[in-house]
Amino acid sequence: MNIFLVGGALRDRLLGRPVSDRDWLVVGATPEDMTRRGYLPVGRDFPVFLHPSTREEYALARTERKSAPGYRGFTIHTAPDVTLEQDLARRDLTVNAIALPAELVGPDGDFEPDADTLADPFHGRRDLRDKVLRHVTEAFREDPVRILRVARFAARFDDFSVAPETMALMREMVAAGEADALVPERVWQELSRGLMETRPSRMFEVLRTCGALAVLLPEVDRLWGVPQPAQHHPEVDTGVHLMMVVDTSARLAAPLPVRFACLMHDLGKGTTPAEMLPRHIGHEKRSAELLHAVCDRWRVPVDVRELAEVVAREHGNLHRSGELDAAALVRLLERCDAFRKPARFAEVLLACECDARGRLGLEDAPYPQRARLLAVLAAAAAVATDEIARKAQQSGAKGPQIGEAIHQARVEAVAASLG
Repeated sequence: MNIFLVGGALRDRLLGRPVSDRDWLVVGATPEDMTRRGYLPVGRDFPVFLHPSTREEYALARTERKSAPGYRGFTIHTAPDVTLEQDLARRDLTVNAIALPAELVGPDGDFEPDADTLADPFHGRRDLRDKVLRHVTEAFREDPVRILRVARFAARFDDFSVAPETMALMREMVAAGEADALVPERVWQELSRGLMETRPSRMFEVLRTCGALAVLLPEVDRLWGVPQPAQHHPEVDTGVHLMMVVDTSARLAAPLPVRFACLMHDLGKGTTPAEMLPRHIGHEKRSAELLHAVCDRWRVPVDVRELAEVVAREHGNLHRSGELDAAALVRLLERCDAFRKPARFAEVLLACECDARGRLGLEDAPYPQRARLLAVLAAAAAVATDEIARKAQQSGAKGPQIGEAIHQARVEAVAASLG
């Protein structure tokens, strides 16, 4: 029985990046051998075990054979005679197909990967040096999730290129319908992780180049070539602008709901009727409608969906909020549900700031609407609604009348704060 450190930990160590999770590969063992040594079985689809003390994952060496279309269409084979090279051959990218004997990893988890001690049959170290994402073998085509993984790695390692032969293989997979067989859970998992990487636009660049974006997110794919309104740098089309916005959200360290909202906020511009160009009149409503279809398709979590819907529907009004009077501002806050969910409203404003700064020459421009609207919300929220409701009830007012009394008090408070 031989144990190796494999995958991302070695890759990141060789790149001089921090190492977080470590994955271990066991060659020459059976499940019975592992349980006899105190390892806890946890793998559902193939034999994976937790170490009895560190709780790190140890997987038995395996091979995979395609047996049906899609992500789950595999037959897994594990046996003591599966070699290290056979296991590494079924991995996605050469940079992830490197191994180091466990005895060279210190008790504190530190290790010094040396060329003489690494198992690197597919030249992953060379591709790390050359900054190339390259598939290991033709087995890559058997798992469509790997298309998404390559795109996500491109967003993380944003100075790496995708090898031409790997891009060609991904195009073939898309043309063969493999991307159509992806299950919602894995698509959302990879998309959401890619949005949280250093440069999310790279993920969409790779997906668009291989044709997968048109299959998975046609609403986003069709934005390239759509002109921006005249006041929004028309020399940059909507697709390019969208990528600038999502990269701005990464630069501002925005959480996932904000980054997803940045990706979704302008979908309606891809369906603007000719008579409404070049201003894209009504695109906010169309964006919200298209957003629902995307979220249903990929089972986007409710909190992420709801924030994106507010941004899609209201971002134009939030951008123009400096032109609104007190009454219109309170109505805007009410539509955004800002009184009940002030933390979410702050994230809505962050997404709008990313949108405003995702334009050429405006990357570092101020976004005064954010501070102003937060101050307006604070003034309106300071109104003693319980006291107003009590007095309205004493005068015989009912539900809608009580709500109107509170609304009017908030308008007056905002008017006073604006001077």
